[in-house]
Formats: sequence, C-alpha cells, structure tokens
Amino acid sequence: MKARIIVTLKTGVLDPQGKAIEAALKSLGIDGIDSVRQGKVFDLEVSAADGPTAEATLRTACEKLLANTVVENYAIEIL
Repeated sequence: MKARIIVTLKTGVLDPQGKAIEAALKSLGIDGIDSVRQGKVFDLEVSAADGPTAEATLRTACEKLLANTVVENYAIEIL
C-alpha cells in the first residue's frame, strides 16, 4: 500500500527557509507570490493488512521520527 506524509511547520513558527525562497523568487523577477512556507513530503510503501493498520504504523513513524511535533504538523494520505 502506498502512502504520502506531508510535514509542515505549525502556524506561528518562523520559517526562515520559506522567507529565503520568497526572496529568491522576487530576485528572479517572479511576481505575484506573497508568501512561502516550506515543508517535507515522504512517499512510503507500507505492508499492512488494511488502511487503519497502515495509518497507525505511519502515525507512529511520524511521532517518533518524521515530524518534530513540537513545531510541525503532519498529514497522512493513503494512496
């Protein structure tokens, strides 16, 4: 079973990399972008009997390794 995990910074957490990307876009003459927030995407193959089991495994992976839950949110998509 395929899954995707999207990790983003929580609202209110400063995003210096997003600001650097925003500035770079402006310096390249790309207009119309008001704000950038960066994140991470993980595509995984999960061997699980069903969706709920896969989601529980993925949630554990996020909580223990893939996301810093103090400053990041994560979303799990079963594809």
